[in-house]
Amino acid sequence: MLEAALKSGAWSRRAVFEVFARHLPDGRRYGVVAGTGRFLDALEAFRFDDETLEFLRASQVVDEPTLEFLAGYRFSGRVDGYAEGECYFPGSPIMTVEGTFAEAVLLETVILSVFNHDCAIASAAARMVHAAGTRPLIEMGSRRTHESSAVAAARAAYLCGFSATSNLMAGRTYGVPTTGTAAHAFTLLHDSEEQAFRAQLDSLGAATTLLVDTYDVTEAVRTAVELAGPALGAIRLDSGDLAQMAHEVREQLDGLGAHKTRIIVTSDLDEYAIAALSAAPVDGYGVGTSLVTGSGSPTAAMVYKLVAREDAEGVMRPVAKKSVGKPSQGGRKAAFRELEPDGTAAAEVVTVSGEHPQGARPLQVPLVREGEVVGREGLVTARARHRESLAELPPNAHQLSRGYAAIPTVFD
Repeated sequence: MLEAALKSGAWSRRAVFEVFARHLPDGRRYGVVAGTGRFLDALEAFRFDDETLEFLRASQVVDEPTLEFLAGYRFSGRVDGYAEGECYFPGSPIMTVEGTFAEAVLLETVILSVFNHDCAIASAAARMVHAAGTRPLIEMGSRRTHESSAVAAARAAYLCGFSATSNLMAGRTYGVPTTGTAAHAFTLLHDSEEQAFRAQLDSLGAATTLLVDTYDVTEAVRTAVELAGPALGAIRLDSGDLAQMAHEVREQLDGLGAHKTRIIVTSDLDEYAIAALSAAPVDGYGVGTSLVTGSGSPTAAMVYKLVAREDAEGVMRPVAKKSVGKPSQGGRKAAFRELEPDGTAAAEVVTVSGEHPQGARPLQVPLVREGEVVGREGLVTARARHRESLAELPPNAHQLSRGYAAIPTVFD
């Protein structure tokens, strides 16, 4: 497309692209915007170096004039979008990219790869956090996904309320708190469970978490408390009927005087399993596979569509697809959240006129101006925004059963 547009002369026409989802995945009631910070970092680094250009030349992907354009590529346009942590709904223009066609069209894949992944993880994480209530969750899915995706997933989970991650690179890169527990291999390495527990306690102290289901849980809990005393920080259960086992272990711990020893559970948890454990004496959850795969919806179904372009006379014109089943709404849009008098969200209002509906909250914020990032913010700010956005939603938004979007999207 770029090579052909350079030849036709249309490459320099102003163009407006929008990122949106036609539907929410898997009957979800809302989605969560995540990945904005990662995209802004990627945009600043979006360059075609000599090695890349040589590959394109040798592979005969594009011609020499196109290679010359790519060698000097720098995005100089503007980007607006929903602030990170905000909730979104079908048709929400979560990002608007404006620049020349040549500049903007090259960003499609990087934008969609970031947002389709991060929004999917965040949307699943938000449901898990709600199901967990006040109990903390640890992200533990690094071994169930691509190594780079694991870092992004830990970031998205923390954005939506997870308390920590086992991924140290996420801690180094994004400041996500890190924690972890020992694996069964550590127990199996030693000649006895007692030796394994003693080695861990000698190294990490009584506040550590001991994994007690390698052999016999009852015997392991007894050994753990005998060695660590009532100050033992936590035990972890990773198999079996977690609810029943948690009740039994809680009774045993209390009987041994370890009233403050916490019970952490893992083992293929998702939001439904977490909700089912709400009545069990569980103090925290470790979630892996289900989280990093979007709990069955690994993509957010985001698309990147041209909605306006400059004509031969220099006038911006709305454009839209008319494809059967895949139509788009033409024109550059603004988005607002219509609120009830009590502050509860009533509708997502998307306008082409840009007029601010009375009583509605604007959703898009400036992210890039003249190619320079102006909207970067930290994860702490995004976490707080997510809590506020989630609190606006009506009660039906938090149902785990399949259903429709919690509020309608109204195009005005």
